[in-house]
Amino acid sequence: MQILHTQSIPSPFTNTTKIVVTVNSSVSFSVAALGRFLKVNHGLRTKKSNVICSTAEQRGFGNDAKRKRKVVEHVCLLKGKEDLSEEQEKDMLDYLYTTQYQMRGVLSVSLGLISGGNDDKYSHAIYMRFQKKEDLLKFYENQFYVGVLKDHIVPNCHEIINADFESKVEDDILSIFRKGEEFNYGVELVILIEFGKSSLDGPSEDALLALSKLTMDFPSLIVQATTGSNFNISSAEYTHGVVIRFRSLEAFQMFMNSSEYNNMWRSKFQPIVQKHLSVHFSIDPVGTELM
Repeated sequence: MQILHTQSIPSPFTNTTKIVVTVNSSVSFSVAALGRFLKVNHGLRTKKSNVICSTAEQRGFGNDAKRKRKVVEHVCLLKGKEDLSEEQEKDMLDYLYTTQYQMRGVLSVSLGLISGGNDDKYSHAIYMRFQKKEDLLKFYENQFYVGVLKDHIVPNCHEIINADFESKVEDDILSIFRKGEEFNYGVELVILIEFGKSSLDGPSEDALLALSKLTMDFPSLIVQATTGSNFNISSAEYTHGVVIRFRSLEAFQMFMNSSEYNNMWRSKFQPIVQKHLSVHFSIDPVGTELM
């Protein structure tokens, strides 16, 4: 892929400018699609989002001593090129992971090669947690991240999709930063959902609450679960996002194959979901220290 030129454009949300990259027409990225790489945050929905509590929050119901903290979840899915080498893949993921050290506000990062395949052919997933929306906006504009996109993502991928949503977790350092031994390994599940417009007020909230409650019933399998309304208009077809961290691959398989989950999905989600995208990836151990 040949980068023809870059230009700076003013941001309608801040006093800063941002870089827009233009590529030759022989590549499958359209100008509009590539623009999503660099200025997707400027189309964030302003409508108040529905926040569904995490598993940790559900466990805290009725216990006023357990305070909750709002967090912002960011999901990025990539379609790597067929000829992507192991070295290019490692380089791409390493740079994405390193982004957290280049700016404030990033609370947690996990990423990896998607397992099991998916109909949409996404190959890699990146999950990041931010303290607040303002930090997410700064992330999209961060010059290091813009450079990673231009130099390491765009040349190696056919497509990228971003989704962002707010949720809440228990207000303690391990839950917020996803630290501790139980977060050092396991499986990350990401689900993007498009609910029918007629179901957005009541039935969709009921379905998400049913899912949240169900994750609470499997503490031996699930470490943490968050879900909320997607406010990123570059992926506006998906109205909601879900992130669930499982303790192991076996735990993931047990939950997904359970009659409880499948019955809940058929009764609560299937009648009102227009489409959904589900991917998962394994988390390798990162050490034994809590922080």
